[in-house]
Amino acid sequence: MLADKLRTQQELERLQAKYIGTGHPDTTSWEWKTNIHRDTYSSIVGHPPLLSYFALAQNEPVAKVRADMIRKMLQPAGPPPPREDDMAVAIPQTRNDS
Repeated sequence: MLADKLRTQQELERLQAKYIGTGHPDTTSWEWKTNIHRDTYSSIVGHPPLLSYFALAQNEPVAKVRADMIRKMLQPAGPPPPREDDMAVAIPQTRNDS
């Protein structure tokens, strides 16, 4: 029982190290959304019939839809949120002289 649990945990850690998109306990919501969006765009661009379907639905040339999806992969979920350690630097400290 304990050996199975340990083996399962090791397998999960191996998969998380191998595939970035699987996430881990420290994965933020923004990172998760970014990975999902990039995987989706990549899959659409990589499957020509699906790309043709999107081009037809948008009434745009396939090459334009492909280029737009590749461009969207840069920041699919918008810019990253400010990190906590960046926030500490950005907030000015006030002095209390008594």
